[in-house]
Amino acid sequence: MNEVLQKMHDIGIIPVVVLNDVKDAAPLGKALLEGGLPCAEVTFRTDAAEESIRIMSEKFPELLVGAGTVLTIDQVDRAVAAGARFIVSPGLNPKIVQYCTEKQIPITPGVVTPGEIEKAIELGLEVVKFFPAEPSGGLSMINAVGAAYTAMKFMPTGGITAKNAADYLKSGKIHACGGSWMVKTDYISACEFGKITELCREAAQIVKNART
Repeated sequence: MNEVLQKMHDIGIIPVVVLNDVKDAAPLGKALLEGGLPCAEVTFRTDAAEESIRIMSEKFPELLVGAGTVLTIDQVDRAVAAGARFIVSPGLNPKIVQYCTEKQIPITPGVVTPGEIEKAIELGLEVVKFFPAEPSGGLSMINAVGAAYTAMKFMPTGGITAKNAADYLKSGKIHACGGSWMVKTDYISACEFGKITELCREAAQIVKNART
C-alpha cells in the first residue's frame, strides 16, 4: 500500500479541517501534533485553504497534510504545489482519479453505491471515502456492501463522532475515519487550541482502544 495511505491507517482518525484564516494554520498544526493526530485534511473550499496547507506543510514536515473537497484538476495542482500529500474528494470523478494516479498522488474519492465502488476498483484504488457515512447507512451499509469487495477499504466521513468512531474502527473494512468533532470551526475561530489538543488526545486513545 502507498506510504501515505498507510500512515493514514496508522493514525486512524483523520481530522477534517475548515480554515477560514491563515493565521490559525500554524497553531492548529501544533495542536494536532501535540494531541497525537499528526494529520490534517484541509477542506479546499475556503480562500485560506491553499495558503494554510503551505504553512502547515512547511512549518511541520512531520504533519501529514492533505486537501479535501477537491473538485477540479486545477485544485489538485494548487493543493499539491502548496504541499498537500493526499487528495480527498466528495464524489468519484474518474478524470480527477486518473490524473492523481498518473502523477502518483494518493486520492480517496467519495463513494456510496456498489457501482461507484466497482468504478474505483477499475481505476486501481485500494481505499475510498464513504461519504456521507451516517446518512448513507453507516457501518452496517459498509459491512453489507463491502462484503462483496474484499480488497477494498473504506474511510467513512460524515457523522463520525467520539461516540461512534470506535465501532467503525473495530471493523476490518475500515481504513481510517474522517472526523471534525475535535477541530470544530468554532474552536479554531475562538483560538481554543488547547481544547483541540485535548480532544485529539482523546481521539487518538479511541483509535488505540479500538484496535487492541
